[in-house]
Order: sequence, then C-alpha cells, then structure tokens
Amino acid sequence: MKTGKWLLFLLVFVTLSCRDSRVSKTTSQAVPWKYAQLLSVDSCADSLLVTVKNPWKQGETLQHFSISASGSPSSSAVVAPLKRIICFSTAHCQLLEYLGMADRIAGVCDLKYILIPDIQRRVKAGRIADCGDSMNPDVEKIINLRPDAIILSPFEGGGGFGKLERLGVPIIQAADYMEPSALGRAEWMRLYGRLLGCRQRSDSLFHVVDSTYQSLKHYAARLPLGLSILTERKTGSTWYTPGGASWLGTLLKDAHASYAFANDGHSGSLPLSYEQIIAKAGESDVWAFKFNGPKMMTRSDLLHEFYGYNALKAFRTGNIYECNCSITPYFEEVPFRPDYLLREMIQLLHPGVNLGGLRYYRKL
Repeated sequence: MKTGKWLLFLLVFVTLSCRDSRVSKTTSQAVPWKYAQLLSVDSCADSLLVTVKNPWKQGETLQHFSISASGSPSSSAVVAPLKRIICFSTAHCQLLEYLGMADRIAGVCDLKYILIPDIQRRVKAGRIADCGDSMNPDVEKIINLRPDAIILSPFEGGGGFGKLERLGVPIIQAADYMEPSALGRAEWMRLYGRLLGCRQRSDSLFHVVDSTYQSLKHYAARLPLGLSILTERKTGSTWYTPGGASWLGTLLKDAHASYAFANDGHSGSLPLSYEQIIAKAGESDVWAFKFNGPKMMTRSDLLHEFYGYNALKAFRTGNIYECNCSITPYFEEVPFRPDYLLREMIQLLHPGVNLGGLRYYRKL
C-alpha cells in the first residue's frame, strides 16, 4: 500500500514538474523599445519573436517572424546571425557599414542610387552582385547568391513581393521609414543588430544617436522659435511634403522650427496640389528641397522647371537651400543618424547658430 502511494506521489510530482518546465520554456519577455512604435519583439527561450505592425492599417500586422540560432530558414523564421544579405535600400547598406557588417552584403538593388564608395568598389570587384531595379529585381541572380535574407522596404498597397516570396528566403519588411519619429526609425538598428549577431554594437550605436539627438533637441528648445520652412518640390501635378506626424515632421518640431503642416496627423508624405502649398505654406521663410542631378540647380533652372515657384516667399527673398543627393549621402546617413539632420536643421532655421556647418544642404 505504501509503495502504491509512493508511486502515485511520484507520478503526480513528475507530471507537475514537466508541466512547470514547459511553462518556463514558453514564457516570453518583451524586449523594450524606447521610440519604435511599429516593432514588437518578445524573447522566448532561445528565440526572438518579432511583430512588425502595419503602418497603413491600424491594429493590423504587416509581418511575423522568429529569430533563432538554429533551425531551417523560411518566410517566418530567420536563422541568425545572417551571413549573406540582399539589401534593396541604400540606407540599410549604410547601416551595415556603421555596424562593421558590410562584408555580409551579398547583393544590392538600385546600385545607381547607392552613394557608398566601398559598396561601389566591391560591386566593380565582383564581391557584391548588382541585382537590378528594386521594383523588378533579377530573381535568378538572387537565387544564385543563396542569401540568408532579403531586406526591403514595403509600401502601401504593395500586394506582396511576387517571385521573391516563392524563393523560400526570409524577407525582412523594413517598415522603419514609416515610424512617426526620427529616433523611432533609427531604433530599428537594434533589430538589425540582433539579426546580424551584433546586438551590443547596435545598442551602443543607438545610444550615441539618441543621446546626441536629445542634446540637440534640448539646445533648440532654448532658442527662439525658428524660421518657417517648406520642403521639397512639385513632382508632376503633385507636391509631396512630410506629414506632421512623419519622422521628418517630428524632427522639424524638435528643431524648434515653424512648419505649416505640423498639426497634420499623417505619418507619411502629404500629396498636395500647388494651390494647396501656396495657400498653406507659400509664405514660409525657407524653402529646402532634395534632388538628383549632374550639377547644382540655379534659380533659372527652377523657373524653367515650374514658373510658379516664383510665388514662394523664400524664392523671392533668395532663402533657398538644395541638397543634391547624387553627390551628398543624405539617404545613406539620415535614416539611422537623424542627429546629423537635426543639427543641420537647427543651423538652417535659426540664423546665427553655427554647430559646425551644413552637411547636406547648401544655399542656392
């Protein structure tokens, strides 16, 4: 009888122990994010469970995937550290340069827009493959590269990635550019660091970016309200300008500047007509825009492009700043070093302030 009771006790103990073991192994802990709003990452046993929120449909998910050190890669499972990556964006190429991981880049898209000398040299040397246009990549070349993952930027209404989805290669949907703050966008480097196996390095770099940005923001807040600014140029019949809740709209607030669309709630670009721009922002003190071209633009070039620019106050007063992205690494650096751009905007919009000179823009 005693033996029977002992066996029953042992059976119950083992059952409870196994159940407790299973519970402890599946308990997850959220990885804290300071600014990124589109990321949710949970640490569970030896894996990270990543959720990318849909920036265009509130409450919906854009992507789920796991990161682990073992297993088989799939559309929902990434085996880290990634050793061979296809980068569709110059910003992510530059981030890998910052992290000392550029040797992990196996292929790139939109090579002509990548203003990173080392990447260009390595493509010419055959160490990185040119995979063509990001909107129509060379799938056969990508297959032959046998990448561990593809990092690309999704867009609203994209409807999937066609043949790329059928390769069985994990696709990281880098929606960082839709974050409503510049630091939220930059904080995605912490996710990429975990994918690359350099968590401490990426966390350390983000700490530098964050602390520098906050110091500049606090400095700007003590200055008088800065000049008002209008950004970008007319493209066809549309003038795209940052929404007030976009990362750039937020950065302009942090520069303590006046922005006509600061109270707008959009986290992306606003597609406006010329008439809407004139009515709302035509009297802005400063006009700053980016372009790609073989040479710097002149006032005559602008009027030849669209004569209506002469109705802008900044055009009449000559307070125009241009950034030629064909020779200036704006798109390479700014996404993950927003502190560089904040420093720029503080100088540009607060006359008399000199924080080392302009890095991207020059006065027309």
